[in-house]
Amino acid sequence: MARSKKSVPAAFPPVPKRCVVTGGMGFVGRRLVEMLVERGAERVVAFDVAPRPSDAEDDDRIVWFQGDLTKPDDVDRAFEGAECVWHIAALVGPYHKRELYDAVNRVGTLNVIAACKKHGITKCVMSSSPSTRFDGNDINGKRESELDFPKVFLQEYAESKAKGEQAMMDACDGKTFFSVAVAPHQVYGPRDMLFMHNFLINAKRLRIFGNGENLISVCYVDNYCHGLILGERALYPNSPALKKFYICTDGEPVKLWDFLDRAFVELGYPSLKNKFKLPGWTFMMPLAYACDAVGYLCGKKFKLTPFSVRMLLINRWFNIEAAKNDLGYEPIYTPDEAWAKTRDWFEKVWKPKYG
Repeated sequence: MARSKKSVPAAFPPVPKRCVVTGGMGFVGRRLVEMLVERGAERVVAFDVAPRPSDAEDDDRIVWFQGDLTKPDDVDRAFEGAECVWHIAALVGPYHKRELYDAVNRVGTLNVIAACKKHGITKCVMSSSPSTRFDGNDINGKRESELDFPKVFLQEYAESKAKGEQAMMDACDGKTFFSVAVAPHQVYGPRDMLFMHNFLINAKRLRIFGNGENLISVCYVDNYCHGLILGERALYPNSPALKKFYICTDGEPVKLWDFLDRAFVELGYPSLKNKFKLPGWTFMMPLAYACDAVGYLCGKKFKLTPFSVRMLLINRWFNIEAAKNDLGYEPIYTPDEAWAKTRDWFEKVWKPKYG
């Protein structure tokens, strides 16, 4: 689908010629690698523990570098000669051991910082997550400055990610090293095998939790990558963005269950609204705690957790004026354009059977 003249600027600001993207084979990282090349980068190192994607086209401007973020030598070799690093790599999801989250998300970030300083790389844009600020309560239009790290984190992932972000911001001295943290909320798009994928593979048994009225912010992957690229432009002495945390979204919030229902219907699945709803706080939450207890006794982790249920019930939407003011961020795709591109990919490339 062609970009509309209304939603896409005629020209984008220049990008560094030599870049590194950690997590460069992942959903966001891979698209960021592509967009950096599209905007003029001459060499982009896509660093990831995973191998080169099998469907990646040959492009001599992209270096697919398989390495381990927890191994300083791998990070060191990948970063040599770069002008800016986008640190996207992270261990995500609720099913890993605490020590592994720490090794990747905190220690891995320390390795990124050390390699940047060793090679004289003065700029690093860190991909963060709003989950680092979640305390379990509704978020209704809060600004980033109103979101603090909670006293008790809801996830081990969020805690390790917050520690990595704090280390990155502490490393910023405003003279020889500049950093900023930029996060999306509920990122989606072509090749999304996290958010939309998880709902689609459970299409037959999925039901609306609660009354279905909870609002969330969402962010199309190209819009988020645009925000990450703008983050680099904001790294200079006395910039208002230094050491700051920003959130990028598509703009106005949406009802989570309306967003998902549109996806289901347009991909040919039955509407969620035609199925009975599951009581959220009185049924699904107690069930999630029961699963936690059984999992603890059996040494297993179930997908139904109190955290996952809570995220399907509460409001989670944000005021992004700070990103607009300090980074110059505006979405480059409208919600309708973004969904059309997402739907087309799922329809043509990956669509599970209903059943």
